[in-house]
Amino acid sequence: MITVIQRVASANVRVNGRIIGEIGVGIMALVAIEREDNKRSAQRLLERILNYRIFADENGRMNLSLRDIQGGLLLVPQFTLAAETDKGNRPGFASAAAPEKGLQLFGYLQTLAGSTYPDVQFGEFGADMKVSLVNDGPVTFTLKTQGQ
Repeated sequence: MITVIQRVASANVRVNGRIIGEIGVGIMALVAIEREDNKRSAQRLLERILNYRIFADENGRMNLSLRDIQGGLLLVPQFTLAAETDKGNRPGFASAAAPEKGLQLFGYLQTLAGSTYPDVQFGEFGADMKVSLVNDGPVTFTLKTQGQ
């Protein structure tokens, strides 16, 4: 799985003009599922997101995790992160999971996150989403847990 996590002051996702997920201070994570991914990949990815130290401590150093600050988590499916972009002018998606597998694993990630962390919201797999955020910093990282 590939994710781009962003430290945010706020973020939301809309489908058909209606907000379906919204957080204040926390992490917005765009999540792509690749062909080799499995439930273990999802478990490891969630663990890394929740424990990745990207929030400032009392000395202004990135030393605190989402769990430490008890911030919000917004998980948004985005298969385009799995694009192959090393050649040409058009992305390829051969490494992305098939839609059925992507839906299944994102659903598993949703269930796992909802039972693991109290303040979690979600985008909608396969929907045309409008994502808004205020990136705090900006602070943005890419995490990958391929087939682990």
